[in-house]
Amino acid sequence: MQFAKPLNQFIRLQDRLQTKLGHWIAWGSLSLVLLMALIVVLRYVFNIGSIALQETALYNHAILFMLGIAYTYQQDQHVRVDVFYAKASPQRKAWINLIGTLLLVLPSMGFILWSGWDYVSASWAIYEGSAEAGGLGYLYLIKTLILVMASLVILQALAIAARSWLIIFHPDDTPLEPASETEGKL
Repeated sequence: MQFAKPLNQFIRLQDRLQTKLGHWIAWGSLSLVLLMALIVVLRYVFNIGSIALQETALYNHAILFMLGIAYTYQQDQHVRVDVFYAKASPQRKAWINLIGTLLLVLPSMGFILWSGWDYVSASWAIYEGSAEAGGLGYLYLIKTLILVMASLVILQALAIAARSWLIIFHPDDTPLEPASETEGKL
């Protein structure tokens, strides 16, 4: 098939992008744990509270969540009702993934992009910051992650749809599944 090679290249490129981004973002969970420990120690040992530190933890969580969604989707670790899917053949799984991507994921992310654009634009227009005294600025940058998240999920959804298409219609041209995080580990 003439489309198999470009589809495979896109799938491999997208898998690499999501894997690198996912591994990089995973380090943010360590920073979140350390930050939360600092907040607890400051509050309960030294009786010091800081809105800026609390908002830093909130921002850190938002970054982890928003930039980690597409990686989780790539690794097939998102929530799924496995009643039918778990025992399905690879062909049936590909059909489920293709239909789910086309009917659920892409329209949902398209809606988020469409509806989030004005929300993020309004935030950028005023360089929105914290509503709290002593809070952090740059809330507009965190809100921008809504659009970044939707774009990353759309790219991943297109890669999943392409892989599913190849499995269904051209099984000999299908690239390998992305490596799972636990493969090869004890």
